[in-house]
Amino acid sequence: MIRRWPIRIRLTAAFTVMMALVLCGVGIVTVTHTRESLDASISESLEHRLRDLQPIATTAAPVLSSGGRDTGEQVLDDAGQIIASSPDVADQPLLTPAELATARRGELVVDHATAGQLDGPVRIAAAPTGADGRIAVAAVTLADRDAAVADLRQELAVGLPLALLAAAVGAYLLAAAALRPVERMRARAATITAAHPTQRLPVPSARDEISRLGTTFNDLLDRLHAAVERERQFVADASHELRTPLSLLTTELELAARRPRTTRELTAALGSALEETERLSRLAQDLLLLARTDQAGPPARPGEPTLVRPVLESVIARYRSTLDEHQVLLDCAPELTVRADPGDLDRAVSNLIDNAVRHGQPPVIITASPPDTELGVSIRVRDHGSGIAPEFLPHAFDRFTRADDARTGGGTGLGLALVAALARRNGGAATAANHPDGGTTVILTLPAANRPDATVPDAPAAATG
Repeated sequence: MIRRWPIRIRLTAAFTVMMALVLCGVGIVTVTHTRESLDASISESLEHRLRDLQPIATTAAPVLSSGGRDTGEQVLDDAGQIIASSPDVADQPLLTPAELATARRGELVVDHATAGQLDGPVRIAAAPTGADGRIAVAAVTLADRDAAVADLRQELAVGLPLALLAAAVGAYLLAAAALRPVERMRARAATITAAHPTQRLPVPSARDEISRLGTTFNDLLDRLHAAVERERQFVADASHELRTPLSLLTTELELAARRPRTTRELTAALGSALEETERLSRLAQDLLLLARTDQAGPPARPGEPTLVRPVLESVIARYRSTLDEHQVLLDCAPELTVRADPGDLDRAVSNLIDNAVRHGQPPVIITASPPDTELGVSIRVRDHGSGIAPEFLPHAFDRFTRADDARTGGGTGLGLALVAALARRNGGAATAANHPDGGTTVILTLPAANRPDATVPDAPAAATG
């Protein structure tokens, strides 16, 4: 039930309960301390009266003055009979036989419910005088002490609840004020929709937990907004890339079906349609790989050790039908090993070589450098073309991005994006830069491994952009 209460009510209730316990403790301590202080004062005053009475009690016929209605004095003989007494306690001895026996041996302090005409309760002090076994007895009423303590209790019974009420109201107002920025953030969050995605939560100026919470949520909204924009752009770019081959495929099929065609014409039309179908298939596979890479996040564990040179040689061998051995050069130590999936490494290098051949000029130089820093093994693929425009370099690994002079090359703009995605999936990175002597160098960095006996599975066919 309590869990359903608003948080400000729960905070106020918790504070009120704690405050009530504190005030009760303060009240009990105050009353106890006041009573003890009054008791100590009364006992000290009673001892002084007893000391003053002892010399008087030794005289032959002691005369005791009237101390008023709050005090009384007596002088008792050895048998407990009254020798002298003040008027208010003249009726009977103030000590019982047992108390009298104790008083003969030393000082005695006892409390009685009544004593003569004194208002009870009464505190009595007695001590021997040293003359003929006489006992000096002094009494003082405790009614004033009890009245003072009762008045204090009554005042606390009225004042403490009022203080508790004021504290509870103050706690509620304080909780409401502390939560007011949260309510403003909640109200603003309720207005953020797809139509107004740039709105952000109001952040209080104070540098406290609520301010940090608002900043964190605004950062989250920025990341979500950026992710949504990327996905929208991705869908738009993918739709644009899919539209071209689909349009061409539709046109080829419509032309083939419009009038009777010869076998040669039908074969040419089907071949053209097959090319567009293969392009669609490659594009779909690349998009699926990018989607899986985005969802996978960082690798759960390091990849298996993989020898780099066999993978690179396998990739280069697939290009021998179109490039001679002098157009693709390899420089890689036989024992160089990385922690990466061999299929991902094969696909990434295939895309890099295809990108260098399509948009650059041979020779294509592939260099694998051993790790000299914590960055790991670097695989560099360099062409000797005109390079990439400096303004395009920061966006070279974005999806569906191509330099203006590359838009007629037939690619989809996913080749380098796939390389970057595959590198991230294996705990590495990809960068690009123009070489000082001409051409472009793309660097694939992967974690190094110390397993010279690592093996390489059969690498799949490369998918290029």
